[in-house]
Amino acid sequence: MKAIIESNHHITVREIAKQLNVSHTTIENHIRRLGLVKKIDIWVPHELKEIHLTQRINVCDTNFKRNAIDPFLKRIITGDEKWIVYNNVNRKRSWSKHDEPAQTISKAELHQKKIMLSIWWDYKGVVYFELLPNNRTINSDVYCQQRMKLEEAIKEKRPELANCKGIVFHHDNARPHTSLATRTKLLELGWEVMSHPPYSSDLAPSEYHLFRSLHNFLNGKNFSNNDDLKSHLVEFLLLRTRNSMSAG
Repeated sequence: MKAIIESNHHITVREIAKQLNVSHTTIENHIRRLGLVKKIDIWVPHELKEIHLTQRINVCDTNFKRNAIDPFLKRIITGDEKWIVYNNVNRKRSWSKHDEPAQTISKAELHQKKIMLSIWWDYKGVVYFELLPNNRTINSDVYCQQRMKLEEAIKEKRPELANCKGIVFHHDNARPHTSLATRTKLLELGWEVMSHPPYSSDLAPSEYHLFRSLHNFLNGKNFSNNDDLKSHLVEFLLLRTRNSMSAG
């Protein structure tokens, strides 16, 4: 019975009980003796299948092989969006015994004031960013307008990139990024769009190299207005740009 329970932890107690032809209570008692506890499932954007894993591997392998014969990493402009809240709860790590629960802290209000950050960057640092009006989000029209502003920013800050053999543009597969209007605008700009695997928002470079650092920077900070928030954001971006330049 132990082997059956351990190998079928992903199915319900009732299904196991039916397989073994025993009572529901008997199975629950055995599960508790094994030291297992009931936990609520974690929501994920999409349940990935084998084909999605293969697509992820293929995209990474293709880019790796391409860079070996055509170094293109320094021509990549990548970007993403992130909600910035006005009240950033200060979350700390504390030491506790293995069998003791973590300390609790009040969570920020679910519908608190926030503003969306749109940002694009390369290996040198931030090329262009903007804060949308309060509680406004991205759609295709806004995204296409941003592409034009980004083009001007590239010409001003990265003239060598604008005049070289071509910009490699990367973003994830969010709907505003893949709409017909957006694809048409990118075609007009002549930018090469870098492949991104479907249902792979967790692979976006900004999540690793920018937003995590931004989250830590904003931890515990509270803002009263947009100007206050923007000044702290500019401070963070200047620091990141200096670090990128010194590392390069």
